[in-house]
Amino acid sequence: MEAANAMPARDAEGYLIEPAEWNEGVARRLAGELGIELNDDHWDVIRHMRTLWEERQIAPDARHIIKHLEARYPGTARKRLFELFPYGYPGQACKIAGMKRPRAWSTG
Repeated sequence: MEAANAMPARDAEGYLIEPAEWNEGVARRLAGELGIELNDDHWDVIRHMRTLWEERQIAPDARHIIKHLEARYPGTARKRLFELFPYGYPGQACKIAGMKRPRAWSTG
């Protein structure tokens, strides 16, 4: 496997150890492992999460993502987030976006 295609190191739960090693190819592979086929809405959320991570160096709270989705899905943004990531924001969205495991959230 070429170095450019190598999967970055992950912790025991599958989260990237170093979020800076993330790229969209990594996201596709992580999504595939989780049984998610990424569409435009997934990418919108993932790219927004990455923008927030770049600014703050911490995984954004789901409320920030829901607020972002509210522009496209007024009144149903929370529902849409959980349609996109049915097994949970921390366990799927954060993982696919290359975040470290959020400290305060359960992934179960």
